[in-house]
Order: sequence, then C-alpha cells, then structure tokens
Amino acid sequence: MRKDLGGVNVPALRSHNTALVLDLLRGAGEGGISRLELAERTGLTPQAVSKITARLRADGLAAEAGHRASTGGKPRTVLRLVPSAAHAVGVHLDRDELTVLLTDLAGTTVALRRRPTDLGAGAGPVLDAVTEEVRALLGEYDGGGGGGAGARTVLGSGGSGGPDDPGGPDGPGTAVLGVGGSGTAVLGVGVAMPGPLDHRAGVPGRVTGFPEWAGHPVRDELARRLGLPVVLDKDTNAAALGLALRPGAPGSFAYVHLGTGLGAGLVLGGAPLRGDRTGAGELGHQTVQLDGPPCGCGGRGCLEALCLAAVARGERAGAARILGVGAANLVRLLDIDQVLLGGRAVLAAPEVFADGVRDVLTGLGLTTPVGVVAERDAVAEGAAWLTLAPVFGAETGRLHGLYGGEPTERR
Repeated sequence: MRKDLGGVNVPALRSHNTALVLDLLRGAGEGGISRLELAERTGLTPQAVSKITARLRADGLAAEAGHRASTGGKPRTVLRLVPSAAHAVGVHLDRDELTVLLTDLAGTTVALRRRPTDLGAGAGPVLDAVTEEVRALLGEYDGGGGGGAGARTVLGSGGSGGPDDPGGPDGPGTAVLGVGGSGTAVLGVGVAMPGPLDHRAGVPGRVTGFPEWAGHPVRDELARRLGLPVVLDKDTNAAALGLALRPGAPGSFAYVHLGTGLGAGLVLGGAPLRGDRTGAGELGHQTVQLDGPPCGCGGRGCLEALCLAAVARGERAGAARILGVGAANLVRLLDIDQVLLGGRAVLAAPEVFADGVRDVLTGLGLTTPVGVVAERDAVAEGAAWLTLAPVFGAETGRLHGLYGGEPTERR
C-alpha cells in the first residue's frame, strides 16, 4: 500500500461486494451500521462481511462508530464510512460561469471556487480556465501544496475516464486515485456542461449558440492537462445523478434546469437515462409553437427560446407556465414520480416557478409532485458524483436497490 495515499488501497474499491458494503456505510451516515446488518442487507455471509470491513478499516475507508446493544452476547460494533479518505472534483462549465468544487467521499463539498467565463471564447481559453481553477482548488485544500497537474495516478494510466478505459466510469478499475500536493486522495474530475454531447466519447456536440465546441475532445484534453481521470456529461444528467443518490430519492423523476439554457436530466428505475447516443433530455428543444421565434438550435418555437425570452422580459409567471407545458409532456410520456426544478432562473423566484408548473400539471389532471432543488451548485455537486458513484457500485444499472444487488461471491 502506498503510504502517501493516506491509507487508501485502490484495488479494494474494485470489488462489487466491497462497493455494496461501502454504499451501505455511506447510507448509514455518522450513526453507522453493524456487520450483522451489513450481512443481512447484502446477502453476504458474516465471514465475507468481516473480511471486507477489516480490509476497509485497514485502508482507512471505514472506522468504528461505537457499539450497539444486541439481543444476546456482547454489544455489536458499529462501523461508518470515513469521508475524508478520498475526494472528487466537480466542475460545472456553464455558458457564462465556471464553478469548481471538491467533495469528500460522502459527497459533501469541502472547497469551492467560482469565476466568470465565456463559453464563446473557445475551447482553448475555457479549458485553460478549468485547468487553472482545478489546480488552484486542490492547492488551496492541500494548504498550498499544489495539486492537479502534479497529481500522480496510482491505478491505471490516468486515462480519459471513458467507458472503454479500464480506469473509466464503466470499466472494472473504476476507482483511480491521484494525489494532490500534500496527500489529498483524488478519485478524478467530473465535468458537466451544456449539451448535447457524447458522454461515452467525452466530446460535446453542437451546443446551442456555441457550435465551435462540437467534436472537441474535452474529456481527453482535461485528463492530459490534469493528470487525473475525467468524466464528461451534460449538466442536467450530472445534477440528476447527484439527486438520485440522495437518501429517499424517488425511483423516477425529471430534473428540469432553467438557467442560461433549458434541459432535463431523467432518472427512470433509479438510473440516469442518457439514451443510446447519450442525447436524451434535450427538453429545451421541444417545439411547442410551430410559428414561434427562431432558436439557436436551428428550430422555431422551442421551449428554451420561449422560456428564456419570458425571463428576459421579467415575466417569470409566464416563463413558469411555459416550463409547465414541457414538464407536462415529460410526465405524460414517462409517467415519472416527481418533477424537480432547478437552475439560476428558477432559484431567482422558486415559488413562482413551482406554483406555475404545478398549476399547469393540475389543470391537465396530472398529480405529479413538483419540487425545487434549492442548491445553487447542484450541477457541480452532481459532476463530482460522476467520479464518486462507481466507488459505491453505481456506475451501471440501478442506483436504487444497490443493497439488494446480487453479490459476486459469498465466501
């Protein structure tokens, strides 16, 4: 085990069974969970759980959280996750603002930087800014030790983080650690930006208003610059992933984001829906007015164009009703459990937007609950989860019901 990793043994994170245990430890919070409960929830034998938890404790990923009374014999030892054992970087690359944050293993933000940016400046200058901010973030958190570009990859090649990369989000070696300056273990960098984009290839498509980004190898270029694994996804997908991994999250919902643009992140059956070409969720470019104003995508009467125009006129109630039409289309098409609203335009008047969308749904006889995601940085936090989720076995398949996942071995 590499001493300079602060005790994190990366191969221990590869095991499916270990991921099940880690996810239960994460869900238990500071209160912790006993080995017996872990065995019951995972279906693993008590001996297998004891081996896994002993390894996690030795690697600094789990620790004792006290004791709990039992029905007979000595009190049970309760274990908890050690959030400071590893970290992830989340980047929200918006059209006019760059947000970079660092989270611990539990997804809690521990450091944040923000600066204006202009997506129209082109990939080179914008990715320069992302690189600078990530390096500065890691350097600050390390007490000036200087992370980012000097981070060492401990497992794999420090590659792109793509699905075909053995250290990528869908490969077997999903947890790849780098070390920032004084020893902060960094799993990687999740980057969220406006779509459409190709999540698997790590390249943007024709981003509305910024066609020059189409085909640029954002993921691979940032991975090369930073020396860390990078995952690229749409802003709405990243936010939806982070929300789906929260305790008590519904099994299916739409996260509708209205900020500098309009899009939706979709979660069905507990898993993000990206589509075969990872282009699902382009809600903003539904045509809702055939003879409507032109949109930057090349169409006319798009939901995004109408909503943003209403916001620009100061007609928030009207924008909310237009947004409600799009939300109603999603509810009817996908039969989702909940609609969650977010983005800076929504957060400027959350009650107006929630009430407006709810009124449209109610008027159509739809009873789907409508809520508002109050966190300004939900997208950046979700971007960090693009890297964190595989550690807890959530890189593929369902995000909910992980506890009931079939273990790969029971010994």
